[in-house]
Amino acid sequence: MNYQIIKDKEAFLKFIDWLPELEANEKFYCCLFARKKYSTNLDLKADKSQLKRFLSDKARLYDKVKQLEIELGGYRIRGVEIPQETLALYINPNPRNLKKATYDSIIELTKLLKKDQGGFNPHQEVMSCIQRSVGRKVYLDFDVDTKEFDFEQLKSIINPSCLEILQTRGGYHILVKLSAIEPQYKKSFYNNIVALGVDQTGDQLLPVQGCTQGGFIPRFIGID
Repeated sequence: MNYQIIKDKEAFLKFIDWLPELEANEKFYCCLFARKKYSTNLDLKADKSQLKRFLSDKARLYDKVKQLEIELGGYRIRGVEIPQETLALYINPNPRNLKKATYDSIIELTKLLKKDQGGFNPHQEVMSCIQRSVGRKVYLDFDVDTKEFDFEQLKSIINPSCLEILQTRGGYHILVKLSAIEPQYKKSFYNNIVALGVDQTGDQLLPVQGCTQGGFIPRFIGID
């Protein structure tokens, strides 16, 4: 028996196709987490415990995620076996800029060397710099942590043609494609959406359609 990350292959492939096309020096940043809140039997210090993180382009993303489906019991944190129901896969839909990340990594690693304290992991430091190095901001993400959300009101404060709604285990991610916002909404849409009841906004990690999120399968939904 193996862990199952991909729950709906067709939906996952459609998600990959939906992601922005990458430009030179860009990759997608992905993370596999164990979420404490998805299991009453998992004793972890933090809610999100990172199991794997990696970079990919669209062509290789399916294969890279498939490689995460290792034998059950293979994921452990401080000796604790991670159960299937806690797993959740995330991605930054906005590409990461590797040229910017390389510059930032050189600075960060130089600072660590100057401190001469040792004990740091260069690979992890570089990956953290990549995660922070957003390239093009294609989407602005509004995270709604409830199933009770007024989509009719949402459609009145921004043109629906720029929206993608991902239904998640606990609510929704409202993705606004910045290049598709009509002019009359550009100055007001942010504050108006936040006022509807949003927990977090910005360039965020997004659950992946067709893949596991604590036993739930995230999916894009229509609001027409």
